[in-house]
Amino acid sequence: MFQVLSGSWALFLGLFLFMVGNGLQGTLLGLRGDQEGFSTFALSLVMSAYFLGFLFSSRFTPRLIRRVGHVRVFAAMGSLISAVLIMYPTLVEPWAWIIGRVIIGFCFCGVYITAESWLNDSATNETRGKALSLYMIVQMAGIVFAQFIVSRGDVSGYVLFIIPSVLVSLAFAPILLSVKPTPAFATTKPMTIRQVIAASPLACVGMFMLGGVFSAQFGMSAVYGNRVGLSVGQISLFISAIYVSALFLQYPIGWLSDRMDRRALIIWIALIGGAGSLIAFFVPGNYVLIVISGAIVGGTSNPLYALLIAYANDYLEKEDMAAASGGLLFINGLGAIMGPLIVGWMMDSIGVNGFWLFTAILMFAIGVYGLYRATQRSRADFEGETVPYTAVSAASTPVAVEVAQEVYIEADASESQTHGQ
Repeated sequence: MFQVLSGSWALFLGLFLFMVGNGLQGTLLGLRGDQEGFSTFALSLVMSAYFLGFLFSSRFTPRLIRRVGHVRVFAAMGSLISAVLIMYPTLVEPWAWIIGRVIIGFCFCGVYITAESWLNDSATNETRGKALSLYMIVQMAGIVFAQFIVSRGDVSGYVLFIIPSVLVSLAFAPILLSVKPTPAFATTKPMTIRQVIAASPLACVGMFMLGGVFSAQFGMSAVYGNRVGLSVGQISLFISAIYVSALFLQYPIGWLSDRMDRRALIIWIALIGGAGSLIAFFVPGNYVLIVISGAIVGGTSNPLYALLIAYANDYLEKEDMAAASGGLLFINGLGAIMGPLIVGWMMDSIGVNGFWLFTAILMFAIGVYGLYRATQRSRADFEGETVPYTAVSAASTPVAVEVAQEVYIEADASESQTHGQ
């Protein structure tokens, strides 16, 4: 890990600054929009717009990079991010924020794709797995640190909007001055959605449901906290608990995944996440229980993301894994677009605790569908090779997930060569 960090510290520093900026604007808009009197529906549209931009960028940016190169794409998208972040407090209108969030989502995805391809290029076969793990840690740490900044600032002013703009601008310096400007870049064309569903219906349904859970966490947590009467500091701690637990539980759940029936683990993790959501739903207003529920949902849903990818790969040939991951992430993105819209409607219809009911329904749906799939395809009859679990963040793009597939394929090829000798 230290070898990876020493060789690519500038890249990781830049990525950390990007994640702080992204984490700041996500929480800030929920808090500021509520102060400005935005309706729940308007805020849900604002939050959903980010994932719409992200989804389109995951398909469009790779072609753009191949046409004009990494550096130009990186600089152009970073400039747009910085400009939009400054625009938010100067044009406080739902329609302007929706447009800004589409642009922000599109550009952040493009920045991540570019940075992830640089990371892949700078890593060796021996260090690629460790680089991927460190990348996920940096992502989570950036979002958590952003909550600390929010808790120390004035949401109603301009400074907290200027800080992420400055951080995004600063993030370019260490990356562009120290990383090779033209890494090799190629992404696999995704399988059709029908092919991915045929390979693993459970992974597809689970990814769609998780998209809604993630978008609720990332987009609507601050709105929920504000509506339930939490202070800015309490909201920051609540959101931090989601991502800290996600980071710490990734590896224990991954360890279990490689040692037991993976589908059974998916079912149990999903049911535990659903039960965790109901704690805050049935005992509303208790801050300690709100934080506990957030930690349980974050600690189950994020590892479940990587777990579903590994489960789908169990039923695929090695050469199809990267293509299938692109299809799975597309399905996840569709769920993410729908998530804020539905949770916003539920918060208006049944009250602010509709936030928790929404999450509980989705997590329980994954578990119940997993039980149904157990009656359709017996895991006991599975004769293929179990693919090792690789920790991947839900904020990653298809490039990072494809790198995870490469780690497994390279390790497997090396092991086969060793046995052959």
